[in-house]
Amino acid sequence: MVRLLIGLSSLGHSASSLEAFVARRISPPLQRLMMRTTRSMPCGGGPLLSSEAALVQQSARIISRTYYLGRRSYGLFCLQRGRIADGTEGSARSKWDKTLVLATIPEKAEICRRRSDNGLGFRDLNSRQNAGRNMKGLGYDANGQELRSFCGCNQMELHLRVARMASSSGVVIESEKDREGEDEKKEGEANRQQQQQQPELELYNTMSKQKEKFRPKVAGKVSMYVCGVTSYDYSHIGHARVYVAFDVLFRYLKHVGYDVTYVRNFTDIDDKIIHRANELGEDPLELSRRFCREFHVDMAMLQCLPPSMEPRVTDHIPQIVKMILQIIENGHGYVMEDGDVYFSVDSSPGYGCLSGRKLDENRAGERVAVDTRKQNPADFALWKSAKPGEPSWDSPWGPGRPGWHIECSAMSAEHLGPAFDIHGGGMDLIFPHHENEIAQSSAACVDSEVGYWLHNGFVTVDTEKMSKSLGNFFTIREVLETYHPLSLRLFLLGTHYRSPINYSKRQLDIATDRLFYFFQALADCNQILSEQGKGNEAVSKEASEYAKSMKAALTSSMADDLCTPVAIAALSEPLKLMNDLMHTKKGRKDRTRLASLQLLRREIEGVLNVLGFSVPCYTEVLDEIKEKALRRAGLTKADLAAQLQERAAAREAKNYARSDQIRAELAALGIALMDGGDGTQWRPGTNMEDISIAD
Repeated sequence: MVRLLIGLSSLGHSASSLEAFVARRISPPLQRLMMRTTRSMPCGGGPLLSSEAALVQQSARIISRTYYLGRRSYGLFCLQRGRIADGTEGSARSKWDKTLVLATIPEKAEICRRRSDNGLGFRDLNSRQNAGRNMKGLGYDANGQELRSFCGCNQMELHLRVARMASSSGVVIESEKDREGEDEKKEGEANRQQQQQQPELELYNTMSKQKEKFRPKVAGKVSMYVCGVTSYDYSHIGHARVYVAFDVLFRYLKHVGYDVTYVRNFTDIDDKIIHRANELGEDPLELSRRFCREFHVDMAMLQCLPPSMEPRVTDHIPQIVKMILQIIENGHGYVMEDGDVYFSVDSSPGYGCLSGRKLDENRAGERVAVDTRKQNPADFALWKSAKPGEPSWDSPWGPGRPGWHIECSAMSAEHLGPAFDIHGGGMDLIFPHHENEIAQSSAACVDSEVGYWLHNGFVTVDTEKMSKSLGNFFTIREVLETYHPLSLRLFLLGTHYRSPINYSKRQLDIATDRLFYFFQALADCNQILSEQGKGNEAVSKEASEYAKSMKAALTSSMADDLCTPVAIAALSEPLKLMNDLMHTKKGRKDRTRLASLQLLRREIEGVLNVLGFSVPCYTEVLDEIKEKALRRAGLTKADLAAQLQERAAAREAKNYARSDQIRAELAALGIALMDGGDGTQWRPGTNMEDISIAD
């Protein structure tokens, strides 16, 4: 089985050598996190986690593959998938190796307590459960004393907690057996069986304008390319919709057993970047790098898994130049006297196959000035000659930089090959970007082919497409000032990804209310099961049927072109039953209560994991949601406490008119009060002042 080293080894590798390795193999956000951590370690100790929650979530995700470096090598806590070249110290393996994911390995795993002052013990008591289900175990310090209980942790929380302890101990995590070949066969067979048991996935293909059965080019493997951002500003919620939608596809494909290679690029040189840099007096490439970092923070807050690769244009100039040369050689491009290179749309008979537009509909001149030098006004730039003060790279046609469309053709071909399974993006990219990609990719290579073109719908504001040109856009950061990131994620997934979605505070309030309901029920369930145990009784028939129905709804809805609204709605009945078992007199007396709660919790968390809503601690997220609600209401905790105290005094004095008035005033601010036997509690509610006809 697999060994995963955590913490720096005792061989004394220098920080500079670790940095050099990391720079070659790991994405920039994880590089920065690891460097901050390792620099603070005198000899391999120190905490694993940064205080920056967004980067922590990104780096501590549970991944399906990792590097194997052997016992005598660097300790790497969470890496992107990839291969290690032969010759790495510690006899690095040249094939893929499975990481230790405690929820999925076939044998029970343990962190073995070593014979040292920094020993640590941990045993996974439930490693046969599926990913996303709860796990239990105990951590011990060097003297065998219990550190903390892991009962009820979800998978990410378990990984975080183990990493926190192991990072300061230089501990080796290993399985009980070392049978990689046999385990890989078992894993492959399990994945094939899982895919056969799932309903056949259907995806809407923009090319054919209909849903199609998903058939990857290589059985069991999926290659996916999604167009990334042009990094010149903070990302807006239109970007959030694109990457949340394809994050769900990424998660679901992995959930049903596919080995997914997900590539999402950065356009880090472009006219917009140069223009913004000139406005701010910054170097264009440095400005682009800055906003790439900010994009990573946004995606981590929205719990979008990092893709397998994130290529950047400026790192792929040779590949782009090579593709342009091939296009010209094949008779589909031409060079201007000043060094500009254009694609000839007249040379591409199938031009317009994706968008359905005819060539005579693409004539330039309506929105931009016609360039009379071009053979056809619809021809588009492959290479732009250098202008004074702009970044440029050498090419056979002189200094310059790539056109926008050629970037994705070259980077997708470089990392996925000329033919791959899925190409995605927003509907605004269908024409001209993706149309031009098809033309130039097929012009460069006759084997170029994308199996499925997927596009998500627009985000609208008062029925108008959100855009910077209309001044009606909101950045992700602006929204997250007053709403929890998972509220925004739930809002976006509450509408089918291909349908337009109308942005409003009212809809975000509704999403927040539902999210709070989900997590409050699970937090209450965790507390009851931790206090009263799990019980040995059988699960009730009702709980079993609800859990089975919810699981079936998840698989059928997600297989139907990722119908996330139906998957989310399927949570309602199991959550209602869970609350009845916890809070009603009849439920508390139910002899199957604890076993039924355990089953419901496991299955509900399984659905939430597929949709990207797994969190380390429900109570912490509930507190964060309430904090955002107070911010929207313009209140502090002290302000709210004073009003609750005044209301309690009014109720005591039987001044119910004043009590009701305070309740109504708070409700108008989005604060809902609930009176019960344990006093008055509050939770976020719908802000009635935000309701409008447009909503």
